[in-house]
Parts: sequence; C-alpha cells; structure tokens
Amino acid sequence: MTLAIEELPSATLKSHLVSRLREGIIGGRYRPGERLNESKLARQYGVSRIPVREALMQLQEQGLVMNSPRRGMFVNSLSEEDAQRINSLRIVLEAEAMKLCRAHLTPAMDANLTRLVTAMEEWEQGSELDAAALDLEFHRALWEYSGNPYLVRMLDLLVPVVLVHHVLDSIAHDTARWTLNHHRALLEVVQGVLPVSPEEAIRTHLEIGYPNPGRFSSLGLNIEA
Repeated sequence: MTLAIEELPSATLKSHLVSRLREGIIGGRYRPGERLNESKLARQYGVSRIPVREALMQLQEQGLVMNSPRRGMFVNSLSEEDAQRINSLRIVLEAEAMKLCRAHLTPAMDANLTRLVTAMEEWEQGSELDAAALDLEFHRALWEYSGNPYLVRMLDLLVPVVLVHHVLDSIAHDTARWTLNHHRALLEVVQGVLPVSPEEAIRTHLEIGYPNPGRFSSLGLNIEA
C-alpha cells in the first residue's frame, strides 16, 4: 500500500512525515521493537529517503524511536526493569536540579513554572503523548533553571525515553489516562513552601506511574551514606 504525499517544501514534508509516523507508532501500526526501514518507509509515503531519515531523527529526539548502531532505527522498546533503572537515576539527578532551581529561582522562573503547573491541572483533552509533552515541558524548565547544562543534558537523555515508554505502555494496555495534576507538590518544594526534601518529592512523584521507583538506587537498597 502506497501512502503518497503531495509535493511539499522540505520542512513541511518532514513535519508531515513526523506526524504520520508518530500517529503510526502511537496507533500501534508500528510496534515497540519494530525496525523502521528507511527505504520501505520512503516507498510507502512516496518520498525520498532523506526526509524519512530526518523525520526518524526528530522522532528519536522525542523518545519514540531509538537508533541501534549498525542495525538502524527501531520503535522505542524499554523493559520495565530498564525504566526503573532510569527512574532510580532520575531521583538523584532531578532532586539535584530541584535544589539548584530553588537556589536560582527568580520571579520570572517562578511565574513560568506556576503557569505550567496550572496548565497541567486544567488539561482535559488531547492525546497521551500531548499530555506527556506538557509534563516534560515542566520538568525541562526545572532542569534549565538549575543552571547546570550537563545536568540538563543527562536528564534530557534519560527522561523522554521513559516517559514515552509509559505512554506506549498505557496505550497498549488501555490503562487510565495520563494524569498531570500531581506536579504542584514539586513546585512547592522548589518554592520552599512544602517542607519535604527534593529526593522524597521526586520519588513520591514517580510512584504515581511506577511502583518502587528507587528500586535500583541506594534508596531502594537501604545503603547508608
């Protein structure tokens, strides 16, 4: 079956392909772990391989696709154990980001974080991936406000992958819709309003989606400093 696309400017064509492939992944046409062959996709959509490659690279940045060296692009597939290992790192890294954010917080930063939390609390319609994007926007703001670009880079490498895994898993198993109304506690810890440590706050936050998110960390192993 050929899914021909009209002649479009290159930037528009790439965006169109990203949208079509994104819908295919979320809709289950392309399954977790499935290889996304550039040539095959180019034939399906009636385009050259270059815009397909560019679209796949953008989907990789979004966490929907992963690149396996010498094997190609695959729909993101993450085991539950791998997701928990990432969450264990996230407790440590994001708690540090929250501490630094609190130290550097300006009225403008506070206002933006508050705006994002309010938007999440009022969110009602949209896809699971749209909800995850709003979720990630809040967390990315926290990381950026830490002032440490290396910390941002590490979190940006890890968190989108586990968020997309959670989205695809909830869609595949028809579980409850993505919930966004549990971020105010993180904001209040950063603001110094809620007397809870950043480590405890982020761990409690992650427990909403994953049981025992600190399983693979020193917290889960009860290792004393």
